[in-house]
Amino acid sequence: MARPRKQTYTLDMYLKKKKKGDIDNKADVQRNFVWNYEQINELIVTVLTDDYIPPIILGEEENSKLHIVDGGCRTAALEKFRYGNHKITSSIENPLILYKKKAVDRNGNTTYEDAVFNIKNKTYEKLPEELKEKFDEYQIETVIHESCDSFKISRYIKRYNNHVAMNTDQKAFTYIDKFASRIRHILNSRFFVECNNYSEKDKLRGVTERIVIESMMCMNHFDNWKTQPKAACKFLNSNATEGEFEKFEENLHRLELIIKKDIKDIFNKKDSFVFLTLFDKFTGLGMEDIKFAEFLRVFQNELRHVKRNEKGLLFDEIDKNSGTKDKQVILDKLDMLESLLLEFLRMDNQRICDSSVERFIAENLDMNIEIVKFDMDFYRESLSELLEKTVRIDSKLRNAQNRPSLLAMMVYSYQQDRDLDEWMADYAKKNNTYFADQKQNYLYMKQDFAQYCRRTKINCKTI
Repeated sequence: MARPRKQTYTLDMYLKKKKKGDIDNKADVQRNFVWNYEQINELIVTVLTDDYIPPIILGEEENSKLHIVDGGCRTAALEKFRYGNHKITSSIENPLILYKKKAVDRNGNTTYEDAVFNIKNKTYEKLPEELKEKFDEYQIETVIHESCDSFKISRYIKRYNNHVAMNTDQKAFTYIDKFASRIRHILNSRFFVECNNYSEKDKLRGVTERIVIESMMCMNHFDNWKTQPKAACKFLNSNATEGEFEKFEENLHRLELIIKKDIKDIFNKKDSFVFLTLFDKFTGLGMEDIKFAEFLRVFQNELRHVKRNEKGLLFDEIDKNSGTKDKQVILDKLDMLESLLLEFLRMDNQRICDSSVERFIAENLDMNIEIVKFDMDFYRESLSELLEKTVRIDSKLRNAQNRPSLLAMMVYSYQQDRDLDEWMADYAKKNNTYFADQKQNYLYMKQDFAQYCRRTKINCKTI
């Protein structure tokens, strides 16, 4: 059998041959046009930037008629733009096309100037003449199998289309090129190999990459939560930091030491990012990691089967009427889990925590510790009411590790005889993190409160 021959056409020539019927795109077994607007946009940009398009595969009958074997959707998309008045959609990612604009100087000489054209919402007819020429003169490569009949053409169609297209998760991952190698490294960790309930199929289909993306968004950028994987990847590519990935990887290594077979099923493809976020919050409590594993056992065996939230739902019922990736659903899950976790830990640690916080307040506000102890319940209730009114539930300012400095500010406000409500709302808008050193954090908030008082002309005592 002779090797297929290669043939290069200008795009104008190729499409005209298709229009005349010399090239046919209607083989009996050929699939219908299935491309979306995004795919058409990208193909047109590829042509106008003179980038690479893989060869179109053709089958040639004895009478020289050509049938498209592979490349039918590409051909149809190019036809739609060239002859079908197809408009590039406003969602196109890279709408600015650089080109050389032809001009004539005062002496009648032709010159070429650098120019930019925005193709958003444009049809072929709306392109400048230079870009129309560029489109028509684009070199389209073809590979032609000779001496074909309908049987051979069908066989070639089956051969060249025997592949699996990228799914949503896999395609989304191409938009986080800045951190892709870091994520691949993370996926080789023992947590993603052993300490979970992900199937081999999940790993092949890009599910584990999505779990990393969701976790990074939920842990560090929940204000900008994106439901769609592609949007999340694009956001992280521009806004994530190496430090955030380092902290995530450290958390995984800590989990690897405590997650055993009896609780690894909790980390499934649906809720992994929620529990990984919960553990990130837990690390701020300064407690032994084994306590988190103990909580997961109690949750798996008992708490998961008890209706606990204000709507009287089980944990697994929270998303029954909404998408599992809806922001409010995630907030509700985290709120329930945080409450259950703190309630579980309080059994063993409330007295220790109380004592530590009381000493912190007494030392930093120069108070008698017995007086602090006497009013502690009042301060806690006041702080809870303040946070409920002014700070979002997902804000890191609410982390238990940050509670000593917040309580100190509450006590300080009573000393100053000033409400913190307006200041705290303003502060929470500007800050979603805190200093791990609680004395440093308290002094920082105290200074910000003084600046707020001066800015808003609140008559505070000397601070």
